[in-house]
Amino acid sequence: MSMAAILLLNLLVGACIGLTGIAGFLLPMFYTGFLGMAAGESLALSFSAFLISGVLGSVTYYRQGNLKLRPALILSAGSLPGALAGVWVNLLIPEDVMQKILYLVVLLSGISILLRRDRRADAPEKQVETAGGKAVLFFLLGAATGAVCAASGAGGPVLVMPLLTLLGFPAHTAVGISLFNSIFIALPAAGGYLWSKAEDPGMFLVLIPALIAHGIGVAAGSRNAEKINPAMLKRIVAVASIAIAAVKLIL
Repeated sequence: MSMAAILLLNLLVGACIGLTGIAGFLLPMFYTGFLGMAAGESLALSFSAFLISGVLGSVTYYRQGNLKLRPALILSAGSLPGALAGVWVNLLIPEDVMQKILYLVVLLSGISILLRRDRRADAPEKQVETAGGKAVLFFLLGAATGAVCAASGAGGPVLVMPLLTLLGFPAHTAVGISLFNSIFIALPAAGGYLWSKAEDPGMFLVLIPALIAHGIGVAAGSRNAEKINPAMLKRIVAVASIAIAAVKLIL
């Protein structure tokens, strides 16, 4: 196991998460595909990192005014039980099936984002209200995405952020909400996967330095996120989502 490679990856992925909200899925892919880690160990390390990126990133986005707490809390209330169910589902459904489901949703979300017209700056954001039926919608959305992400190894923002953009949230706000929401996906998922690997002391020696590197990357990325044009950020996320999903569905 290359500690240098793990630290560098966590630093770079953390920076990408801070900037755009996506890229967390690269961690489990790297751990299993290049380092040959077992799936449980890979998910334990990955979701521990997602917990750090969620906390640091959401704090920064909140200070910048890009985190709406009401929809974030409703979404996260659904994600918490959803993630618990996802960890359980991971033991029942083959990992490749869960990955296909995840990337199919990401692909469709990315296409919808590109096709959807931008609102005028002075247009009201009626579609992002969270009263009444919309609150139920956000709760169910959180439960579904929490389950899929916890079961498949995605951090959350790679799926949640495009969906929030599709629902009408500005790009930076969607990143802030998805990072906050990822805390409630990562918390039960990291706990569950770490518990299943509690007998492996080698993993815990890697965990702390990896989390420190990841935190540094997230802090640097989120502090510079405002320098990216929102429309450009939306297109970057959409194109990246489509490309990643298409490759994963084909391979």
